[in-house]
Amino acid sequence: MSTTSKASQRITALLDDNSFVEIGALVTARATDFNMKPGETPSDGCITGYGVINGKPVYVYSQDASVMNGTIGEMHAKKISGLYDLAMKTGAPVIGLIDSAGLRLQEGTDALDAFGTVYRRQTLASGVIPQITAVLGSCGGGLALFPTLTDFTFMEKKDAKLFVNAPNALDGNVITKCDSSSAQFQSEESGIVDVVAGEEELLAKIRDLVGFLPSNSSEGSDMVECTDDLNRVNPELAGCAGDTSVALSILADNSDFFEVKAGYGKDMVTGFLKLDGVTVGAVANRSEICDEEGKVAEKLDAVLSAEGCEKAAAFVNFCDAFGIPVLTLTNVKGYKATVCSEKRIAKAAAGLTYAFANATVPKVNVVVGKALGTAAVVMNSKAIGADITMAWPEAQIGTMEGRLAAKIMYDGQGADVINEKAAEYDALQLNALSAARRGHVDQIVEAADTRKYVIGAFEMLFTKNEDRPAKKHGTV
Repeated sequence: MSTTSKASQRITALLDDNSFVEIGALVTARATDFNMKPGETPSDGCITGYGVINGKPVYVYSQDASVMNGTIGEMHAKKISGLYDLAMKTGAPVIGLIDSAGLRLQEGTDALDAFGTVYRRQTLASGVIPQITAVLGSCGGGLALFPTLTDFTFMEKKDAKLFVNAPNALDGNVITKCDSSSAQFQSEESGIVDVVAGEEELLAKIRDLVGFLPSNSSEGSDMVECTDDLNRVNPELAGCAGDTSVALSILADNSDFFEVKAGYGKDMVTGFLKLDGVTVGAVANRSEICDEEGKVAEKLDAVLSAEGCEKAAAFVNFCDAFGIPVLTLTNVKGYKATVCSEKRIAKAAAGLTYAFANATVPKVNVVVGKALGTAAVVMNSKAIGADITMAWPEAQIGTMEGRLAAKIMYDGQGADVINEKAAEYDALQLNALSAARRGHVDQIVEAADTRKYVIGAFEMLFTKNEDRPAKKHGTV
């Protein structure tokens, strides 16, 4: 492997020291049209091989922008496809480092076919081995499908570009008006990108993520030795029902929570944590965003948005495919109510409902705040398949808040009646105890003790085996 190219330096930074073994170093382009010479494309602009991250085998390809701008032709794609074939045979993740001008025009239809061969390998690998892509330079046109066909996308925050159509090619737009190719746009507006960071931090974060993931779908959730107290009591958890990303960090072994898509659908938190050394996927509603000092920096409605539902559904589907248990923290009172949201919310909420109901991995739900109406049903409720449902003592569980219910049921009656019936409704219908009496909640646990109860539930569910009706696949 060349020690001077940026592509090779990235691989060195990503993998454990001296672990990379290059494959196909002598491959060059076969095309000769437009005065192309095979000897002018060393490694055909793509370094491929295998190595380890914290001892875990991975396959890596890194595009070399110094060779024909990293463009993809027949042999370039053949190397990536071959890498996928090896990864599928051995059951190990594939990590792609993208820095390319896209299609190699000099190779015409051969280059088009080359793209298709990679698309097909990515599709076959989906749900079998984890796929991670890092966009470190340009990633445009049909190449933009490479990261979006994989499970997790990282993007360098300053210089990387990710687009199908360049910003200036969009009707009514120029790049100075809206840079639709930027990391900010693709992480906050489109939701394609999971993590945005500088290159050095980005590669370190990929290493962190690999530490949470199983090598393949047959392996089950990743397990390591737990060095944290399984019975740790955390009184501060009671104040974290709003910003559940903080709550998940507190619950996690050694406070290590890896959040994905943090910039998109901010009313929903998704990410990975270890509980007793076992990787668990987390989905949680969020109504507050706290700053580094723990102060509330932004208030959000405790509602389901289309963006939050889509983000969570994709995450749950990934966890289910790879045997990763799912923990939910529920604090939701309804659906986002705007004209823009209404275009997508029903379909998005149905997608999240389907993802939870369809998942056969262990599922634990903790109601940490409000669980009102059908939005609460969507959030991994017992009705759609949660194995264990817990609630904090002050949780509100029911159809709606008592005052609103009283206004509907006793419309036209005086304020005294409304107030009396609202209080009565809250006492009878809107608390964790009444839900537990009806079997909708299995346990009422103090917020401070949540960690030990959740760990206990997942340990009990470790051998869970649940079948679904025989079918090729669902259609939601």
